[in-house]
Amino acid sequence: MKPALVLASSSRYRRELLQRLQLPFTWDSPDIDETPLPAETIEAMTQRLALAKARAVAARHPAALVIGSDQACQREGEVTIVGKSGNFDNAFQQLRACSGRKVNFHTALVLVDARTGEHHTAHDIYSVQFRDLGDAEIRRYLELEQPFDCAGSFKAEGLGITLFSAMHGKDFHSLIGLPLISLCDLLRVAGLDPLAPSTVNRAV
Repeated sequence: MKPALVLASSSRYRRELLQRLQLPFTWDSPDIDETPLPAETIEAMTQRLALAKARAVAARHPAALVIGSDQACQREGEVTIVGKSGNFDNAFQQLRACSGRKVNFHTALVLVDARTGEHHTAHDIYSVQFRDLGDAEIRRYLELEQPFDCAGSFKAEGLGITLFSAMHGKDFHSLIGLPLISLCDLLRVAGLDPLAPSTVNRAV
């Protein structure tokens, strides 16, 4: 019998992405402390939090495969980790600081088998080159899309795409918070192939 699949996230963006694989799943909010540790690198922080999220939910779903993910970004040449803005003023400052610059988005992915405790990990980096943005343009974008719950203060799947001059990386979905290419790799390692006939019934 195939294990249940659980997404350790309350993010509607991640749920919408996972639905694209047409796999039956449920979701559960991990509710963990996401405070960065002193001198923690962005790679270490995102990997630690993705694993902590998956393990917290796995404890409540002992027969499931649990997906954990965490994302943050850094402006090139800086060590400061940029997360969700939470409000208009912080988002404005984030986008103003990104104007004309390259920003690297780090997304850590973990798949925990709650039955055994075994886990597999992946780490995706996706880069965005911002155009030179004027203050009025930034304000207008934030008023229209209100991306205050997104790392970097934009929605690449929406009007955020208008802020960029170029994008580089393995998987565009990383920008939205769930790298589907890497996730498919981890699911296959765990024995859950999204294209296997026995995995899910699809309409024809």
